[in-house]
Formats: sequence, structure tokens, C-alpha cells
Amino acid sequence: MSIMIHFEGVFNDPGAETVPESLTKKAFNQLVNKTGKGNEFLGWLDIPDQMTQEKIEEIQNCADRLSAQSEIVVMIGIGGSYLGARAVIEALQNPFYNLMEKGETPKIIYAGHHISEDYLHHLLQLLNHKSYSLIVISKSGTTTEPALAFRILKEHCEKKYGLEESQKRIVAISDASRGALKQLANKNNYQTFVIPDDVGGRYSVLTAVGLLPIAIAGFNIEQLIAGAAKMKEELFQNDDPNSNVAMQYALYRNLLYNKNGKKIELVVAYEPELFYFIEWFKQLYGESDGKEGKGLFPAGAIFSTDLHSLGQYIQEGERHLFETVISVEKSQFKVPIPYDEENLDGLNYLQYRSIHEINQIAEEGTRQAHISGGVPNIRIQIPEINEQHLGEMIFFFEMSCALGGYLMDINPFNQPGVEAYKQQMFKLLGKPK
Repeated sequence: MSIMIHFEGVFNDPGAETVPESLTKKAFNQLVNKTGKGNEFLGWLDIPDQMTQEKIEEIQNCADRLSAQSEIVVMIGIGGSYLGARAVIEALQNPFYNLMEKGETPKIIYAGHHISEDYLHHLLQLLNHKSYSLIVISKSGTTTEPALAFRILKEHCEKKYGLEESQKRIVAISDASRGALKQLANKNNYQTFVIPDDVGGRYSVLTAVGLLPIAIAGFNIEQLIAGAAKMKEELFQNDDPNSNVAMQYALYRNLLYNKNGKKIELVVAYEPELFYFIEWFKQLYGESDGKEGKGLFPAGAIFSTDLHSLGQYIQEGERHLFETVISVEKSQFKVPIPYDEENLDGLNYLQYRSIHEINQIAEEGTRQAHISGGVPNIRIQIPEINEQHLGEMIFFFEMSCALGGYLMDINPFNQPGVEAYKQQMFKLLGKPK
């Protein structure tokens, strides 16, 4: 198995290490047999098996078409409708790609993920001078943030390219048969892809929602799906809580929450490319777990950067959190450390070490320090950052999240609390009923 999981300093009370195998196996069986709460939204379990070569080619052909006509592709969506794609793209992409004058693939820009007039103004100014296409993602087509952005960008696109040409530059990913966006797509003859009814937004990254923009960015979506399929096969064939990594992670999070009184899970990585992967994690787990007065609060950090801002609190602050570290074994590139005759910075002793080795030692030293300070540590280890391992991690975290929800006896696939802010906002805006 490519993903390894390690638990260090997890329990102060040896008795808490007793594994409630019956409960964990029950959650596992509820999930794989689709008998648990929210089972009408378990379509994501089947995606790795149902994503045929024909479907992948359809997505890739659309990606190639948009790429050929665009310097920029604007991805319009919020929450799960954009975070999964962004997580994969930014994990794999040169972090300075969007600063390059030219590249092999279009630059991906995001819109509809907040309500900022200044952001939209600057985006429109950019699009005045660039060739571009739009991908709009929404099941309903009425979610305020993306719907507002799409209305503005659609008008800009039609004025710039004309109605007929703009129709070739807009792709809609929506419901199969209903909703405002689907109606608009049919009316304007946009190319469309379907968000399956039984797949919630935060579990949709391995559908066209995530795969189309990832393909446009130039990455191998077939390998991404293959990684997820490999992880599914390994997890589904093993119902032993002591060796199934998804069951282990779900169980230990649950024990830390219920028996050790931990309320916050701080997910950290030592590779800045994983910043948006952690953002995707925060939505997946926050929206799935946080209900009925229950759930760990998902937080995120990039080390060693955030050690210089949060490190003091983590080491000696209130003991209400634990860390989950996404640990990467191998870097993609090597950057030699030069020898300096004067050695004023005192770094010559590091000359024969690689930068990645130093980063790993920083990770190990931080882990030891935090454990000694009473911060339990779960380490999720992957060989390297590539499409296959990201696909594996996506399915691993999705499955662990669902199992954890069942261990808490909640529905991990709904999000009733999300509507509260919307209703208050609509009331203040005077939205007609």
C-alpha cells in the first residue's frame, strides 16, 4: 500500500487504546454495503470503477478543445465545486506557472468562490486582454456566489466574442436534467457534463467537476482515477481495523475526540504545494462531521512556515488539538547547497545534505517536540506528489471521512447548517420568496 499511517503520542491513557472492532466493522459494513445514513449520496464510492476510458476521453477532448482556444480558463464554482480541482492542480503545478508569459497549457483562474467586487473588477480587466473560456460548476445554478460571477462573466464573454463564439467557450457542469444552469446550458447549446445525483459536491473531485480543469492544466486524469481505484480495491478487501488505513484513521480521530478530549485537528504538510489539498480536506471533514453538536474542527497549516506564527501555541498552548501530518518521502527535484568560504550564516555543515532531507529532519524534530509537549501526532506518509498518489489520498480521505461520520452516528453526506447563513443573507438582501 502506498499510504502508510503512523500514530505517535496518541494516548495518555493506555486503556484508551482498546480498539472497538465491532463498532468500526459496523461502520465499514454500513459504508461498503450502502446501508448507513445518507446512503443515497454514496455514488462517489463507485466513481473509480465507473470512470470508463470513453468518459475519460470525452473529458480530455473537451480539455484539449478549451486549451487550444484559451490563454486562460476561468473555473467558476464554490466549495466542493472548485476546491478538489484546485487541490490537485496546485499540488502538481509549478507554483510560479501563472507568472510565466507562456506555457504549454492555459492558466487556470478561479471565480465564484467568494463575493468580492474588487476581485471581479480585476478579473474582467485581465480578460479584456486575454483569450479565455469558462467552466461553470453548479448543480442548481442558483448558488449565489458562482451564479453571480457567471452572470457577469457570461455577459463579458458574449460581448467580447459574440453569442455564437461564446457558446463554444462555455462549458457547464451541472445536474443531468434539472436546475437553472442546466436550462441555460440547453438554451445556449453549451457542452455539458453531469454531476451525478448521488455525489455531493465535496466528494465530486473524481467526476468531471474536478477532472476537466485538472486535464486542462495538463495533468494525467487517467492516473488520478487509477490511484483512487487502487486505493478502493485495497480498502474494500480488508475489514480489519488494525490494518485498514482508512478504518485506522477514522477510529483514532474518533478516540482522540471522545476519549482524549481533543476538539481540533490541525492538518499540516511540509510541502507548500499541498496548501489547497488541506483546504479541500477542511471542507470535506468540516462539512461532513460538524453537525448535531459534534465533530472535530478541521484546521490547517504549512510547516515550517507556520511554525514561526503558530509554533508557540501548538507547543505550549491549550491541549485541545492533535496534528495530522501529510508526509512526503521524496521530492521531484534537487537543489544543491553551495559552499561558502566565509560561512557567516554557519550553514556549511549542511552542504552535503539535500534540501528535502533538511525538510524531513525539520518534520521529525517538530514531531518529537510537539509530542513531548502533549500534542498527539498522526502521520500519513506518501511516496511522492503525483497523480496516482493524489488519487489514492483523495479516496483514502473520503472513505475515512464517511467512516468517521458513521462512528459518530451522524449523516456525513448532508450539510443542513450551510443553509443558515444563506437564509439570513437572502432576508437582508430582500430576496423575493
